Amino acid sequence: MDQTIVATQRAAKEHPVFAILGAVSFCHLLNDTIQSLLPAIYPILKQSYALSFAQVGVITLAFQLTASMLQPVVGLYTDRRPVPFSLPFGMGCTLIGLLLLSRAGSFPALLVAASLVGLGSSVFHPESARVARMASGGRYGLAQSVFQVGGNAGSALGPLLAAFIVVPFGQRSVAWFSGVALLGMAVLAAVSRWYAARSRGRGSAARRSSELSRGRIAMSIAVLVALLFSKFFYVASLNTYYTFYLIHRFGLSVQSAQLYLFLFLGAFAAGVLVGGPIGDRIGRKYVIWGSILGVLPFTLALPYANLFWTAVLTVFIGLILASASSSIIVYAQELIPGKVGTINGLFFGLAFGMGGLGAAALGELIDLTSITFVYRVCAFLPAIGLLAAFLPATEGRRGLRPRPAGVSGPQTPLLK
Repeated sequence: MDQTIVATQRAAKEHPVFAILGAVSFCHLLNDTIQSLLPAIYPILKQSYALSFAQVGVITLAFQLTASMLQPVVGLYTDRRPVPFSLPFGMGCTLIGLLLLSRAGSFPALLVAASLVGLGSSVFHPESARVARMASGGRYGLAQSVFQVGGNAGSALGPLLAAFIVVPFGQRSVAWFSGVALLGMAVLAAVSRWYAARSRGRGSAARRSSELSRGRIAMSIAVLVALLFSKFFYVASLNTYYTFYLIHRFGLSVQSAQLYLFLFLGAFAAGVLVGGPIGDRIGRKYVIWGSILGVLPFTLALPYANLFWTAVLTVFIGLILASASSSIIVYAQELIPGKVGTINGLFFGLAFGMGGLGAAALGELIDLTSITFVYRVCAFLPAIGLLAAFLPATEGRRGLRPRPAGVSGPQTPLLK
């Protein structure tokens, strides 16, 4: 029996466990489908409660700050003491927030509902990303891409479901999606059992240390944070205000604008899927560089395009900008080995927090100026991608990848 267990564990280390990767990706899809309903119904909430753009931004801030502040705490704690069954608990918090959102009758109640959905994210994301890495078989970029594409596919589905269900039937129809959350809790309970067994079997694995100095690591983390700022402030301008921009500039209906948002989010999901495997092969730094800076010509052209080219440009923006999502996370994990949960919580938390701050700040700026002016200003954000030149090159060229933990043989340095 012991030999069977050891053989199974060794196989899991050498090859990706696609059943687990598929399960956490599917639950990421369900989780983010629910979450994306919130920004997707902003036009309805704005009209029903006579909200200003600043108040719309504050709702996003309440959701994303709750998620961002707690995610690093969850990651730090679970690095020391794994809590496998926190996964269905997190989805349960999302379920409660969803039901409250469907019944909220005031602006404060909307803030509480958004905060509860954010609380669910703060538990779900760092731990499910850890499970994806555990099931990667050493193909970390691929595993992160599979995990993250589920979330981005869910974010793309949210506006589509809102357009055909929530917009016609109103705010209370949001409660119909409670079955989605319950399904997620059931699947995550099974994943948690695998996680618990895997955690017991891992024992005390030896920890690697980075070959970079602490100062170089700190500088690299600071660069990654600046790149996240660039990326998620711009993404916030599209996630939160793209429908308003289309309605204002081209006179689209709410339903038609939701379809264009779905087009952008679908392209974003596709970019996440291809970015991780490319980073495994050619090196993560080059994917990060090409993604953040490479999108600049398209963002500069967007505010001056007609409706057709607006749709085309946002597809390219989504594909290119999203391709760095997995590479940034895995690159940071390699900078600080042995702190997977902390890195997951920190970077997913920063992503949510920066998106929330961006939404609130941009809402204020729109109220003071115009939505077209804001898109012209945000177009320059990807220029921050020039900072990627200061990142040290990672391994991963020509198909080389880090050897999974626990596999015998000499180790090739991850960073140089």
